[in-house]
Amino acid sequence: MKKKKWNRVLSVLLVMVTAISLLSGCGGKSAEKEDAETITVYLWSTSLYEKYAPYIQEQLPDINVEFVVGNNNLDFYKFLNENDGLPDIITCCRFSLHDASPLKDSLMDLSTTNAAGAVYDSYLSNFMNEDGSVNWIPVCADAHGFVVNKDLFEKYNIPLPTDYESFVAACQAFDKVGIRGFTADYYYDYTCMETLQGLSASELSSVDGRKWRTTYSDPDNTKREGLDSTIWPEVFERMEQFIKDTGLSLDDLDMNYDEIVEMYQSGKLAMYFGSSSGVKMFQNQGINTTFLPFFQENGEKWLMTTPYFQVALNRDLTQDETRRKKAMKVLNTMLSEDAQNRVISDGQDLLSYSQDVNLKLTEYLKDVKPVIEENHMYIRIASNDFFSASKDVVSKMISGEYDAEQAYQSFNSQLLEEESTSENIVLDSQKSYSNRFHSSGGNEAYSVMANTLRNIYGTDVLIATGNSFTGNVLKAGYTKKMAGNMIMPNSLSAYSSKMSGAELKETVRNFIEGYEGGLNPFNRGSLPVLSGISVEVKETDNGYTLSKVTKDGKNVQDNDTLTVTCLAIPKHMKAYPADENVVFEGADTTVKDTWTGYVSDGDAVLAEPEDYITLR
Repeated sequence: MKKKKWNRVLSVLLVMVTAISLLSGCGGKSAEKEDAETITVYLWSTSLYEKYAPYIQEQLPDINVEFVVGNNNLDFYKFLNENDGLPDIITCCRFSLHDASPLKDSLMDLSTTNAAGAVYDSYLSNFMNEDGSVNWIPVCADAHGFVVNKDLFEKYNIPLPTDYESFVAACQAFDKVGIRGFTADYYYDYTCMETLQGLSASELSSVDGRKWRTTYSDPDNTKREGLDSTIWPEVFERMEQFIKDTGLSLDDLDMNYDEIVEMYQSGKLAMYFGSSSGVKMFQNQGINTTFLPFFQENGEKWLMTTPYFQVALNRDLTQDETRRKKAMKVLNTMLSEDAQNRVISDGQDLLSYSQDVNLKLTEYLKDVKPVIEENHMYIRIASNDFFSASKDVVSKMISGEYDAEQAYQSFNSQLLEEESTSENIVLDSQKSYSNRFHSSGGNEAYSVMANTLRNIYGTDVLIATGNSFTGNVLKAGYTKKMAGNMIMPNSLSAYSSKMSGAELKETVRNFIEGYEGGLNPFNRGSLPVLSGISVEVKETDNGYTLSKVTKDGKNVQDNDTLTVTCLAIPKHMKAYPADENVVFEGADTTVKDTWTGYVSDGDAVLAEPEDYITLR
């Protein structure tokens, strides 16, 4: 009898062990299934995480899109590529084909896709490799030109410029009445670079200009490429003339954006170089403002444009037809008219490079409508070399240190100078952790970062918004720059408070379920990252609901006392609905600066990941 009972017990135990093994196997398969179904999109700015990313996910309910706020530089993606961490879809704003050339063999050729076919040929040529392949597609344009105070022109009876000669005449006329005709924020590298190119957009878009640009950007060109001797000497001569005609001087090099805006608002400045968004901003302030293009020497008019970002796809997608089709659906949604409308700033016109997007201009750009209709939207050359050389050379031209010939020679020399690649490794990661979100456990890579930062901040609990970290933790040696790139770039800040268990649960609830003005989770990958606690969350048709909060395997009690640190960008934390009992104190430095300070000591150790969420 006892023997029979024992046999029954063994049978039951065997069934339980088998069941547990099967469940464990299912869990592994579930994680693999989640990985296979996920398309990862790296966004260049957290601003795209608020309206643009939720819209894309809403249009694609059958595809789980993991949105990551990466970094706005191609060196970041080169590093990921070198360490097997390149995402499915990349976006970058500070871009040039020249800097993107090392990624060419790792990216899909999109030249035969409908997405590339929709881009006007005159713009697509700026993204075409010498072999005819296309890896990057531009979305809508941010138009830069001259923001003009029409009230001042009317007050002093000065005609609005219609060509370069009348532009110069207006500057001289304003100078006679004690008003600055033109200046800009030449404190910044992009203003120096865009003025230099914008003044000669016509020449740089000519056959000779495009020929040089193709050579400069050719990914198969293994040597450093300098300026040509046909187009570029004239570019610097035109810049030199512009400096004389507008009276730019050493004092202008210290002018930042806020100072330019103050001059304009106070009626001390008639025109400045800037974005078309300034037109609506000043119109709302009661200043009659319009927008004018760059006037060319040959009589043409051109707008300087910056794509809000360029987008590319990982070539590995071609190895799995199901994933490739999903990624193409994501790409086409990203490039759709409705999606592009969620990219542009409030009050700006949607100026798309695509023929599939309708041109609908508001009153703010009515004076440049013919320029846009002629497709005279010049896309800047924006390699890292061009940013740095433009800042240096144009500044020296404005200060009087360089004439056109000296500027040309200096710029050319800087392009030909070999880059220094010797940087010290400050963080040596011995393991690689994936940033794919799993329903059982959460995001492994983000858990590593959150646990490490919780130790750095010395807090019981750390809560980070879902966009805080920039992807996989790679098995690689990180320089200080690349280690800094592990933190979301848009001023992520730390806010600490001492609170009760009840207040902690309410805080966690707000981050998971969302609050007005905060970063509200819109899909699984956008849920917050937690350290020091674990949570259970229910996924519903309307979002997410917090079910349980535990610490060290036990339910958090209302009368517990804990220190809590929240990571978020300032505007989201400013909107947090805290009461008088919960007061968050902001850290003196950003999370990125705190993090780079920690790893710079050279003995940084990454914490192990933990399961912090169960999503049901």
